Amino acid sequence: MKAKLMMGGVLALASTCLFAAGSESVVAARLKTDFHTKGIAKVERLDQDPVQILCSTPDLDSVPQAQQFALEKQQRAEIKYPADGKYLGDWKKGEILAQDGRGNTWSDTPETPIGGNCYNCHRISPQEISFGTIGPSLYQYGKKKGYTEARQKEAYGRIYNSKAFNLCAPMPRFGHVGALTEAQIKDLVALLLDPESPVNK
Repeated sequence: MKAKLMMGGVLALASTCLFAAGSESVVAARLKTDFHTKGIAKVERLDQDPVQILCSTPDLDSVPQAQQFALEKQQRAEIKYPADGKYLGDWKKGEILAQDGRGNTWSDTPETPIGGNCYNCHRISPQEISFGTIGPSLYQYGKKKGYTEARQKEAYGRIYNSKAFNLCAPMPRFGHVGALTEAQIKDLVALLLDPESPVNK
């Protein structure tokens, strides 16, 4: 156990030294020698966009807030809201989706449905006793925040691209990267904001 802890410390120190020395490109190159395309999991997933690059900065506090706000604004502008102006789907489908963590791995096909895996980070329905706490509790989300169309639109946007509201939030950009469809995001919004959803009971 001591050896493992020591090795972990050495690796952590090595990573810190590499970044401190401005060798992010060395780390990126190293990652690409260890990860390889397999099935639908392409090595290109290691390529970072401007948001990921900024949020991977070791000293994020040193990044000017104006730069962060500009990226948030850009992310908000890229959210594709439903053309029909409706944000609520079927909360029952949303619950199934929130429970499902399947999809987008090397053993899947492009046709494999992708789950939201929402319970991995959030408390949502009171019936589910196994949930993560990385994200805030969403239990009684609508009851607490209201069921207005503006709230529905905000929830849709946050699920579509969380980085548009909190640039370095750990939540995935489900719509932005094409992981979830418009209909699926609507179902998740309904899970949170339909008065009949168990979330709001």
